[in-house]
Amino acid sequence: MFESFVQFVRQTFGEPEGFIPLHEPRFVGNEKQYVIDAIDSTFVSSVGRYVDKFEEQIRDYTGARHAIATVNGTASLHIALLLAGVEQGDLVLTQPLSFVATSNAIAYTGAEPCFIDVDPNTLSLSPDALTDFLKNQTTLRNGICYHTATGRRISACVPMHTFGHPARIGELIEICTAHGIPVVEDAAESLGSTYDGQQTGTFGLLGTYSFNGNKTITSGGGGMIVTNDERLGKLAKHLTTQAKVPHRWEFNHDQTGYNYRLPNLNAALACAQMEQLDGFIANKRQLASLYQTFFQDYPARFVTQPAHSESNYWLNAILLADRTERDAFLTYTNDHGIMTRPAWTLLSSLPMLRHCMHDGGANAQDIEDRLVNIPSSVRL
Repeated sequence: MFESFVQFVRQTFGEPEGFIPLHEPRFVGNEKQYVIDAIDSTFVSSVGRYVDKFEEQIRDYTGARHAIATVNGTASLHIALLLAGVEQGDLVLTQPLSFVATSNAIAYTGAEPCFIDVDPNTLSLSPDALTDFLKNQTTLRNGICYHTATGRRISACVPMHTFGHPARIGELIEICTAHGIPVVEDAAESLGSTYDGQQTGTFGLLGTYSFNGNKTITSGGGGMIVTNDERLGKLAKHLTTQAKVPHRWEFNHDQTGYNYRLPNLNAALACAQMEQLDGFIANKRQLASLYQTFFQDYPARFVTQPAHSESNYWLNAILLADRTERDAFLTYTNDHGIMTRPAWTLLSSLPMLRHCMHDGGANAQDIEDRLVNIPSSVRL
């Protein structure tokens, strides 16, 4: 299979000899024009018309009432957790299979992640595992959920839509609502993915996106907070702008704020990318279909979109027999100029997080042992 896969990828991407990256950005629209326009305007930092336009584009695309552009996805998640009411010493429920930014943002608030296993089909937080944890290890008092053994408040739940595939977000919202736990969606990878026809990132109290250079669309860096709550939307913009009280010349700040606003230069790039988002996703879904057909003839499971969902297929993935075969596949493909990568090391295994509570994460461990991401760029 290994040799056939390399040949297939080279043919599919029209690259017979050169290096094929895992996911690279495509700048084939108005990117240069908009960036030069931003430079000419002299508004290159966090104030400028492209920042406003980008926020408007995200509102229109996702259907969220409020969108606040930030310097990166981690900053977005940090602020969203603060807005959700997460405080020092709290527990935040999330999944062990995620990029470290998820747990870092939780740590920035002074809270601690509690890792709940993932669903084997969505690769995201499992409603079944979440139900088991809440039933057996928590207590609801006056509408607030506490971890029974430690007495610590559970102040939020952060499901992450893994590789762009939607979590079973409807079920997760229902479970968390019944336990008084606000949901903050980590939709860093899933802009354009839908669950029951609704954009990921718009189900929870707040949602966050990332526009890093390896995402479906990019602003170089960049993130976005979305919410339907007017108060939280205004407060998000205030906090990410150093909590500066608006005034024509005075510098008054009414609380601890953050220098998290997106620069206009980055927003200019993002605006041009947003104009191409639908085409990029159509292209990536076509690539996923080609991969799915290819792997029908081989003993590897190609990860497809979950039920009730339409995925952006940000990163395509396969599941091999075991860690030994996974490592052999990674070695062969990278040796032959095809960039592939394993899943992230489970967050619950990282040295600074090993003390955190977890439920064992059997599904997450199985996925870490067997999963490989394969080239997923938009094909030119």
